[in-house]
Amino acid sequence: MTSLDKPTEDTDQTQPQDARAVTEAALFEAFGGVRGMVETVVPGLLFVAIFTINKDLHLSAIAALAVSLVLVVVRLAMRDTVKHAFSGVFGVAFGVVFAMFTGNAKDFYLPGMLYTLGLAVAYIVTALAGVPLIGLILGPVFKENLSWRTRNPGRKKAYTKASWAWGLILLAKCAILFPLYWWADTTQLGWVLVALKIPPFLLAVWLTWVFLAKAPAPIDVFAEMEAQEKAEQAEKERAAAALAVETVETGEPNAGRHRREA
Repeated sequence: MTSLDKPTEDTDQTQPQDARAVTEAALFEAFGGVRGMVETVVPGLLFVAIFTINKDLHLSAIAALAVSLVLVVVRLAMRDTVKHAFSGVFGVAFGVVFAMFTGNAKDFYLPGMLYTLGLAVAYIVTALAGVPLIGLILGPVFKENLSWRTRNPGRKKAYTKASWAWGLILLAKCAILFPLYWWADTTQLGWVLVALKIPPFLLAVWLTWVFLAKAPAPIDVFAEMEAQEKAEQAEKERAAAALAVETVETGEPNAGRHRREA
């Protein structure tokens, strides 16, 4: 084996680093990064802060909804993706409507708590079914779509572990919040909920990163489709070129076809 055939030490060291960097970037893209976390926390923080001071449900709810809309406007002005900000607006809007309807300030948090519980169940059920939800979420981000299900078993295993992690972490969060919903007052529930916004999320993202960083690289199905399209186009061009040469040599564009049919 020549020196050109041997992989260098730099290549061996940079490949895992590159894979981890790609995984980290994909996770930030999928879950909104630092700004997404801020947009998730600020409306609830504002609601509980105002309610703690003056116990005014209407003012607290309107302020939370207003700041959510401002975050969307900022995203639009910066021509940035608005999916995380919009999801925040919808979540806050549901909470505001529910709290206004019941007249109980604690109900501002109830839709989000129910969503968290449903998401936890979805992560666990899909992991048990062999179609882990985190794989469905991250597959398009990694440009692998669902190729991990049948073509990349190591990656499917990592997605399954990550889905279990998300499900159990969210269930643990629900186990803290739902008793507080029944027994604590609005301010106590609100501050605990705000405190539990980011740490469980970061733990789940970190565990996902750990599992995927050790997993096989994703199969880029988009690159495969592009390569197939290029190969088909090249084949058509070769066939057209062969036909053109045959036409020049025989003077009959379909002579080769006629000979084959004969």
